[in-house]
Amino acid sequence: MARKPQENPQLDMTPMIDVVFELIIFFVVTIKQEDIFSKLNCNRPAPAPPNAKNDDVKDDITVNIEIGRRYDGSPQGVILYNKREVRRSELDTALKEIAKVKKTTPIIVKCAEDSPHKALVDVLDICYHNELFSVSVFTM
Repeated sequence: MARKPQENPQLDMTPMIDVVFELIIFFVVTIKQEDIFSKLNCNRPAPAPPNAKNDDVKDDITVNIEIGRRYDGSPQGVILYNKREVRRSELDTALKEIAKVKKTTPIIVKCAEDSPHKALVDVLDICYHNELFSVSVFTM
């Protein structure tokens, strides 16, 4: 006995949706989680050997700029290096020696809040002239 063709045959989608959801659940449960931190491309610095540190150069250099007075009473920027007053040429010579050893030496410039800008600009120019670019400026 032959079947009669239906006018509008329809496919039941419910079992197919159930199978798809079961496959999704299976793949989610069985997937292996990768450690994302092991895939990051970063270079950590290598530890320095204990005898590689040069005792002549400190870890950082501090230059202070304070307010001083000229003979006529006008303010003047006084540059202190190693806690003693130095001229710009003396500071240039000292920073040139440091730059010969290590150009990445941090230079910390501490300015008094009322010090003239010219002294700060002079110190920054000396650092730039000697290719010392790791400079931080603070106010006291």
